Amino acid sequence: MRAFIGFDLPENVRNILLSLQNKQVSKVAKVKWVAKKNFHLCLKFLPNLLEKDLEKVKDLLSQIKVKPFEVKLGDVGFFPNEININVVWIGLEPEIKIMELQQDVDDNLRELFKPEERFAVHVTLGRVKYAKDVELFRNLILSKDYDHVKFKVDSFKLYKTDLNKEGPRYTVVEKF
Repeated sequence: MRAFIGFDLPENVRNILLSLQNKQVSKVAKVKWVAKKNFHLCLKFLPNLLEKDLEKVKDLLSQIKVKPFEVKLGDVGFFPNEININVVWIGLEPEIKIMELQQDVDDNLRELFKPEERFAVHVTLGRVKYAKDVELFRNLILSKDYDHVKFKVDSFKLYKTDLNKEGPRYTVVEKF
């Protein structure tokens, strides 16, 4: 099964992220925007979680004690870089608390999964298929003002992912 470990974003944050998805870019780029209901921060992707390992994963994750912390929306960015844009994303700050939680997840699942090699604290806004004018596209995305609103993180979840024509559907398997 395809699965991931992450946390949801509050409704007010999702609304801000939705407003950042600049639909005017359709003249200069083709972008598959993430649906509002699917905004999340992924701590660890589990592309091949075996059914026989599910209970073990849940047990290992339940041993992580989340100390609540506050984060805020950071800057908008691009993967792999500002010239060759494949993904539009927004960061969360301070990164250190999220990275500590991600490291706890990696440490606890080490016997079943390899640690993340290049974890980046981000929420994906959209995946870019192509951009005719990269500079104009980047400027349109970066021209939107938004509140760097704060919110509390006090839990994380194990999600199952089902892919279909309409896009991915995430189902919560367990909350920790």
